Amino acid sequence: SLPRAGDLRILCLLLDTCNTMQRLMRLQVLWGIRHSYNGIHPSRWYICCRSLSRAGALRWNDDNRPEGFNFASDVLDYWTQMEQERKRGPNPALWWVNNQGDEVKWSFREMTDLSHRVASIFTQTCGMQQGDRLALILPRVPEWWLVVIGYIRAGIIFMPGTTQMKAKDILYRLQVSKAQGIVTIDTLAPEVDSLVSECPALKAKLLVSDHSRQGWLDFQSLIKSASPDHTCIKSKTLDPIAIFFTSGTTDFPKMAKHSHGLALRSSLPSCRQLLQLKTSDVLWGFSDPGWILAVWGCMFEPWTAGSTLFIHHLPKFDPKVILQCKYPITQCLAAPAVYRMILQQISTSLRFLALEHCATAGEALLPEEQEEWRRCTGLLLYQVYGQSETGISCGTLWGMKIKPGSMGKSILPFDIQIIDDKGNILPLNTEGNIGIRIKPTKPIGLFMCYEPCTSVPVSPYLCQYLVLLSFQDNPKKTVEVECGDFYNTGDRATMDEEGYIWFFGRRDDIIHTSGYRIGPAEVENALAEHPAVAESAAVSSPDPIRREVVKAFIVLTPEYLSHDWDQLTQELQQHVKSVTAPYKYPRKVEFVPELPKTITGKIKRSELRRKEFGQKKSVKTQKPLCDLALIPGCLSFPTVERVSRGM
Repeated sequence: SLPRAGDLRILCLLLDTCNTMQRLMRLQVLWGIRHSYNGIHPSRWYICCRSLSRAGALRWNDDNRPEGFNFASDVLDYWTQMEQERKRGPNPALWWVNNQGDEVKWSFREMTDLSHRVASIFTQTCGMQQGDRLALILPRVPEWWLVVIGYIRAGIIFMPGTTQMKAKDILYRLQVSKAQGIVTIDTLAPEVDSLVSECPALKAKLLVSDHSRQGWLDFQSLIKSASPDHTCIKSKTLDPIAIFFTSGTTDFPKMAKHSHGLALRSSLPSCRQLLQLKTSDVLWGFSDPGWILAVWGCMFEPWTAGSTLFIHHLPKFDPKVILQCKYPITQCLAAPAVYRMILQQISTSLRFLALEHCATAGEALLPEEQEEWRRCTGLLLYQVYGQSETGISCGTLWGMKIKPGSMGKSILPFDIQIIDDKGNILPLNTEGNIGIRIKPTKPIGLFMCYEPCTSVPVSPYLCQYLVLLSFQDNPKKTVEVECGDFYNTGDRATMDEEGYIWFFGRRDDIIHTSGYRIGPAEVENALAEHPAVAESAAVSSPDPIRREVVKAFIVLTPEYLSHDWDQLTQELQQHVKSVTAPYKYPRKVEFVPELPKTITGKIKRSELRRKEFGQKKSVKTQKPLCDLALIPGCLSFPTVERVSRGM
């Protein structure tokens, strides 16, 4: 079939430059592919289910654990069937736009057809097999969703990554995972080409671009000629589906392997209560495609409910785009930083066209920000919490009472308790580790294990990784996080009488001073209330009397850069004393132009701590997996200095 009349008008308006023509040619390829796929039948487990809510999404019982599940065949193809039977409205499954006026709208039927073609590319053209691993490094472009569904149909384990990665990040991931293939864009292709000789397992390179590149398969050309008759694998629920690299705030990223149960969890009733999406909803997802939040919030959740996923390309976030939004967005899922930047642009009040529900995840949300958002927009801001290992594990369900500053309650089938280091459940309102019960039965959706680093980098470019990788025994790391009957998340929190969870900080980030235990978030939240503070990080710093004291690294707002820093230090210290317990105030303050962060944007407090204690990266003394002297450029390593904290 032909593009719609509206799409043709857009084409006519944008034919004035060569770059625009190239962009539209790419879109035209995707618009023009239509193939009636008649081999779709109701999914095997949906046959036994009925619609249980107004959402229209067919769900399962929280306690069910089917032997087989595949998101592509059991969810995507189900909604395709509903479209064919006209039991679902005309809203698209994916609605994608960019700042240049380009627009793509794909129905579930079109997503099914195109993803069959993509699966054929991987299995027939690339020779991939079930269980192979492929890296996926794409921005927010429609092809990202096609590739992920194609991976799932073919049983290929996908490993998403952000386009913000540098060459060393890409090499690290390709080597430790032994990836057999990669899909990326032209700006990263040269980086991959410079590393490919050091990645012997890599055999397939696919390029999503308007331009061809020697040695790379052209994704756009292949999808036009690929067969739409691919047969989806019959995956078991506990078969691996994806590997997510952790953010690496305290160590190098680990590989958290997930099963198809991660996708199944979005079909469970308790999980459906979090966003309560309907088939008529349009969810705008802001998450970077490189992280688990995008897979959960920008694919599994909306498409399980038969909702429309709205994506704006936004290579660089611009809050003005949201403020000027004319699209009928009903739900929004974004990091707190997105809401924070929107609030900075609002002078009075703001009312969105159709927005009903806002959720946030990825970092701690200040109570003041929740209140300001409600005051300016008339909408509540619901917080959710999770990790690369867990997906979404707790949150404030839509309609549930919001306690500002709390992450909400655990979401079934997860049973979250606050535990000590031996796995014992602690009394209410007592600080401890956030634990997820894994015995007697490990809940659906929790990661399978940390994958072992089976390959060691042999490049002088990555010599700084060698010592670390030489002792990385990730099966052992998996055991280390098993704490009695619980998985220990490594995050510290308390739980109140109603089951609400209050985040305290990462276990490694807790500051011990004069007998007190201080979470960095407590100090940072207090500092954030002062107009001079753009952002901050609180860490422990050595002290001859108290052993450790709180030190704050502060990035100032432009208006305060010219202020007297000694005077400003005293002002900020007094401010913290006035808004929180006085013992939490930072006895040391350092103003910095920026804070060290991971590629996810999370603050690397461990790096700041090492700076304070004069440490380099702490390394366990184990025999390397290879002889470092045989590797060019790795003949010597800096001495690891261990500093006593009992100064």
